[in-house]
Amino acid sequence: MTAAVTNLYERYLLPRLIHCVCASPLIDARRRLVVPRARGRVLEVGFGSGLNLPHYDRGRIEWLWALEPSREMRALAAPRIAAAGLDVRMLDLDGEALPLPDRSVDTVLVTFTLCTIPDVAAALRQMRRVLRTDGQLLFCEHGAAPDAGVRHWQERLDGVWGKFAGGCHLNREMVPLIEAAGFRIAEAHSAYLPRAPRIAGYVTWGSAAP
Repeated sequence: MTAAVTNLYERYLLPRLIHCVCASPLIDARRRLVVPRARGRVLEVGFGSGLNLPHYDRGRIEWLWALEPSREMRALAAPRIAAAGLDVRMLDLDGEALPLPDRSVDTVLVTFTLCTIPDVAAALRQMRRVLRTDGQLLFCEHGAAPDAGVRHWQERLDGVWGKFAGGCHLNREMVPLIEAAGFRIAEAHSAYLPRAPRIAGYVTWGSAAP
């Protein structure tokens, strides 16, 4: 694609495509496994179009920092924010440089986001920095599959996939990435999404302590 076509695709079509894919019932079912566990002052990294909003337990949330660098995704999220009944505070920055003080967050939530952050190691270190000592990281992410045949195609298609999927990587190993940033995994579960392409359908969810 030419630069102009690429820009139009990334600005107008890609945000809506990501929204449609991430709003699927298969992915929504995985969101429900982690989002209701958020508590206190919450930072959601990769807020996107606000698809996690219906799953927050409003009685457990003080307020929500919603970090989303894409103007187009923030626009898609606006109606959901208005209807959410939560104190949502938008942050239009990248995850690698969180504008929050040390130990100021009770819960960091990431869902289907770590695959896209360019410097994911730096972003995870920032998430750990802002978490309180008794805080929690809740995660639900797709990534590298354990089966050799699937992993072969993940490695082979990763670069092309990312060009059309907003920088998404198919082959990141989520638990090792989280542990390398200094987190202690409290629990982790993994499974293929039923009826989803296996190269993009191996999902890991759980929680970690800073």
